[in-house]
Amino acid sequence: MEAYMSSIGSKLQMLTTSDHASVVSMNLFVALLCACIVIGHLLEESRWMNESIIALIIGLCTGVVILLISGGRSSHLLVFSEDLFFIYLLPPIIFNAGFQVKKKQFFRNFMTIMLFGAVGTLISCSIISLGAMQFFKKMDIGPLDIGDYLAIGAIFAATDSVCTLQILNQDETPLLYSLVFGEGVVNDATSVVLFNAIQNFDLTNINATIAWDFFRNFIYLFVASTLLGVLTGLISAYIIRKLYFGRHSTDREVALMMLMAYLSYMLAELFYLSGILTVFFCGIVMSHYTWHNVTESSRVTTKHAFATLSFVAETFIFLYVGMDALDIEKWRFVSDSPGTSVAVSSILLGLVMVGRAAFVFPLSFLSNLAKKSPNEKISFKQQFIIWWAGLMRGAVSMALAYNRFTSAGHTHLRANAIMITSTITIVLFSTVLFGLMTKPLIKILLPHPKHQSRSMTISSDPTTPKSFTVPLLGEAQDSLDDLGGQDIGRPSSIRALLTTPTHTVHRYWRKFDNAFMRPLFGGRGFVPFVPGSPTERNPQNQWQ
Repeated sequence: MEAYMSSIGSKLQMLTTSDHASVVSMNLFVALLCACIVIGHLLEESRWMNESIIALIIGLCTGVVILLISGGRSSHLLVFSEDLFFIYLLPPIIFNAGFQVKKKQFFRNFMTIMLFGAVGTLISCSIISLGAMQFFKKMDIGPLDIGDYLAIGAIFAATDSVCTLQILNQDETPLLYSLVFGEGVVNDATSVVLFNAIQNFDLTNINATIAWDFFRNFIYLFVASTLLGVLTGLISAYIIRKLYFGRHSTDREVALMMLMAYLSYMLAELFYLSGILTVFFCGIVMSHYTWHNVTESSRVTTKHAFATLSFVAETFIFLYVGMDALDIEKWRFVSDSPGTSVAVSSILLGLVMVGRAAFVFPLSFLSNLAKKSPNEKISFKQQFIIWWAGLMRGAVSMALAYNRFTSAGHTHLRANAIMITSTITIVLFSTVLFGLMTKPLIKILLPHPKHQSRSMTISSDPTTPKSFTVPLLGEAQDSLDDLGGQDIGRPSSIRALLTTPTHTVHRYWRKFDNAFMRPLFGGRGFVPFVPGSPTERNPQNQWQ
């Protein structure tokens, strides 16, 4: 009995020690997050640095310190988990991107964005996979099957739009910003959908039937994920519009918006769909309908809450990637052949550059053929910046690589360790080098006259989400109504539909939206009167 009690006591002591170590780790990590925010603020005007690079560098420095203190046993405070990334950190980033998107710019360039984000990702994935297959088979890196090569293509086809969007300015380069932003979101979604499809299929004996099933599954995931996001957004708009939560508590409507947004992502994961696409389109629908149905105080709260959660998640990701880059376990497997690891990283980086060039320039040419206005066409300088800015790889690539080449965060095979260390090398190299050079490159290739730049001042108007600086935000939470920027006449022939498809489709969408969707789901111009709310005291606000 005494031995049993002693055993329980020792286990409790070990558990208490473990809990205390976790508390210490979390304290240090939160302190590092605070340091990233403070240093990022101090370097706000730097032409070279941005918060992603700052968090990455702080993570690297912290990893070195921890490595020295632990005697080379560990370099990080937390164990990386792709579940942590995909379930908790990625949803607020992608949702905020959809919620704050400047829909006028996004849907005006929708076809180009889909070309770059979906078709371009498939082209890039194919080139990287084929190139890796040709080169790696001649190198002694260990056994890799066809599924691994296709997964490598999907992993390195995923761009890092977060870092890029912190560098670009939506007012100075609106077309560039819109294309890079939209492509980044669709690219990440396409890469993850492609990766999941690769995981679900046995591609060792591929034939025409398996290839067709693979393609059909990919299209199904893409379409079903989008529809689920739209449906969840519409349900949230209908519930909030019908039940008038603002009569009693604005906290409830804010909580419901946040939970419905997260529910859309989790439903997608539950049904094995793409949570990225689902939560992105849920954000777009919520900003078009749901956001206009809540009280004005809730609008301010939701804007800031979503943007803050996204900002903290982004900083957390880059900080951890920096620390995990020095994980001694992964580097131990490649320490006996550093030349092989460097060669693999160099080959993959070269394939990333070739794969991106293979679709940016040809697809830009095709996109320009369909545009009549010279202002809407993508110039060669803009194409070069789109190519350059999309070379950065980030947390999505890291998470997918961990998912494919590790088991519970640990690497036991040499080939897997080489792929993990190569991914880390490329993420660090591309984020720092390409991230540092993007802003000066824009200044050189696309000089913007100072007198044309618009002030990014903070608005005091609580009815507009531009009360703080966020990606692709317009003067208001712009509606799809604003897409054309002007009144669009009725097309007189099929030729008008073919020559101005965006404007024509928008005209019919606006008629359908005003006649059926807004009366049912709310939105700008259909804001319900809530007793005692600012909207009731200022009825003209609902038409602004």
